[in-house]
Amino acid sequence: MKDWFTIAWRDEKVVLLDQRELPEREVYLELEEPEAVAVAIETMAIRGAPAIGCAAALGIALAAMRSEAATPEDLIAELERHFDRFARTRPTAVNLFFALSEMRKEAERFVATASADATVLRRRLLERAQALLREDVASCRRIGEHGASLIPAGSKVLTHCNAGALATAGFGTALGVVRAAAARFGNIEVLANETRPLLQGARLTAWELERDKIPVSVLTDGMAADLMRRGKVDLVIVGADRIASNGDVANKIGTYSLAVLARAHGLPFYVAAPLASVDFGTASGDSIPIEERDPSEITRQGERRLVPRGVPALNPAFDVTQASLIDAIITEAGIARPPFTESLRAQASERD
Repeated sequence: MKDWFTIAWRDEKVVLLDQRELPEREVYLELEEPEAVAVAIETMAIRGAPAIGCAAALGIALAAMRSEAATPEDLIAELERHFDRFARTRPTAVNLFFALSEMRKEAERFVATASADATVLRRRLLERAQALLREDVASCRRIGEHGASLIPAGSKVLTHCNAGALATAGFGTALGVVRAAAARFGNIEVLANETRPLLQGARLTAWELERDKIPVSVLTDGMAADLMRRGKVDLVIVGADRIASNGDVANKIGTYSLAVLARAHGLPFYVAAPLASVDFGTASGDSIPIEERDPSEITRQGERRLVPRGVPALNPAFDVTQASLIDAIITEAGIARPPFTESLRAQASERD
């Protein structure tokens, strides 16, 4: 039983583990204002597409609980600015928009019942947000169960960024598969790309797996090709922030490079993500918005300048991996194989 959590509702507050402080310190933020939750998402105190969605849902519930609106209609009108605010926090993560849509649907269903009790609506919105957290954990566990069948005993698994419990409400997507495989075989080893520039692999993935007693080694992002050439990698598995309907995947910058390398070396390349990460309204990765983050994440390390003054830095947070480079997408509904346009749609239809 792990002794930490990613995000929760406690004592009328949104409480989350500040991932900016890991691995040196475990600091929990107790957020009493919805704007503080939005800022926590933007500044990556909480990150990972499923966790972002959960945080936004609790942020809406927090806004509702703090509102003094007298009627459901007034409450919903007041919440509109909060929906807009959260929608602007991290544009690539489609789980954010899924969670906001679920919260909006809950409000609309309530109003359709013609109830005049705003207090009941507040409680309903909080219950829906908390249900989204439970659903995310359950989804991740199913992803792990399905994906474990793709991880042979004794595998050396390369991953990128952090797609673990820290990136979700609990258990994780790509690391959920690793956890399930480790529980089944007990001899899985993880190679974690450090993941420039914010080092989510080095700081977060290594921290999680070390706590779980799963063997993990950190490598710089430039080492993967040589390790593959020398037979030190058996497969690659990553998470996703958004999946287009054709199976193109937006994930942390550097993912596309690994997919190309895996194909060149004849290694399987897998993506693990909930169906909530699939954007069926986006035909291909060319239409996925890519977040551009502050160049200072590259040019500085704390107070220390790393790049000469006046030299610009590019800082796209994500890249897009074409479906043609992906061997399987693991969701809570099973293992989708190419052509993903058909297999992902079939999984979604079975879910609905």
